[in-house]
Amino acid sequence: MPIRRDPPNRRSSGILSGPIDAPPEAKLAKVYPLVSAVVGMALTHRSSGFSGTLVRLEGGAVELRGQTGQERVFRLAPGAFAVDGKAVSLTRPPTAARTGPAPITASGSVAVAGAPARVARAGRLWVEGIHDAALVERVWGDDLRVEGVVVERLDGIDHLDKAIKEFRPGPARRLGVLVDHLVPGSKESRIADGVRQNDVLITGTPFVDVWQAVRPAVLGIEAWPVIPMGTEWKAGVCAALGFGDPPAAWRRILAAVNSYADLEPALVGSVERLIDFVTSED
Repeated sequence: MPIRRDPPNRRSSGILSGPIDAPPEAKLAKVYPLVSAVVGMALTHRSSGFSGTLVRLEGGAVELRGQTGQERVFRLAPGAFAVDGKAVSLTRPPTAARTGPAPITASGSVAVAGAPARVARAGRLWVEGIHDAALVERVWGDDLRVEGVVVERLDGIDHLDKAIKEFRPGPARRLGVLVDHLVPGSKESRIADGVRQNDVLITGTPFVDVWQAVRPAVLGIEAWPVIPMGTEWKAGVCAALGFGDPPAAWRRILAAVNSYADLEPALVGSVERLIDFVTSED
């Protein structure tokens, strides 16, 4: 079913404004009592700890003003706020309420029936390999199709500089690159540091492989195993966890992911930044 991301301000109403480690929206809605959002009420955003007075409602977000005058915008997510110390799900006042609950995509965006897929943008989102591409598609696929963002595989980033030159990024042709193991001193970090272009954004995660971006609890394990140097990482993980061979293990991992809540915040944040960058009209 065609969908689009939540208007009007992706940056203020994106999924990163809410508690990333929360369960899926449908489950949360059953846990927390509903409270009508009224301008002037005192609220605490549970994930960030920010407290303030509600000053504005816009789309799927609310704006709070703290005691120092600082204002911050947060998404109207189930269980995201506390009133008098109790976790609640804020709803819009009855006069502006929807006729029914809005469907939510796997990425946490509000789905709108009937929105057509957009013609592909000139900009692109690059990922390292097929598993990265599959995971991004599973969670953000609906959003990317409506935004017109095409995801392409690099099959490693050793040739990143050459690929960027051939792509010829520009203001209307932005490029976002998602990289694994983007930590100080790593090969990936050195390659990324060598890219100096305003129309290219490289983000990534500290994980050796995108497999680790899936929360261990989703797979029924306490943690991803530490694999000794010299052992191929995926093969070592399969042996340690009894997941069979890498293809079978990957099918099991991917099938366990149903929404952004099943992923580590490092990956969620990185992908969201890239989508914002590539789709920005600035």
